[in-house]
Amino acid sequence: MAKKKVDAVLAWRDLELGMAITDPGSSAQLKTGDWRSQHPVVDHEKCIKCGLCWIYCPDMAYSPGKEGYYDWNGDYCKGCGICASECPKGVITMVMEEE
Repeated sequence: MAKKKVDAVLAWRDLELGMAITDPGSSAQLKTGDWRSQHPVVDHEKCIKCGLCWIYCPDMAYSPGKEGYYDWNGDYCKGCGICASECPKGVITMVMEEE
């Protein structure tokens, strides 16, 4: 399949089927969380700051934040819920996105 050059970053809904839109290593430039149906909410009162949410997140949507907590970034979070599944204290809850 031939690589097709794109002059602008398109929304995923506007992409052609099977089209590659960027070069490797460019994921930081693309905001990929706009299609999720749910997102994580962390109860910082009960969080032990273990960082497993950050380690297991397949999209690197978590990053170290203030006071040792890990904050999720809605630009990249796809709402998979792996962070909630892996949290040893169960302090991450997945909630539905608002319309």
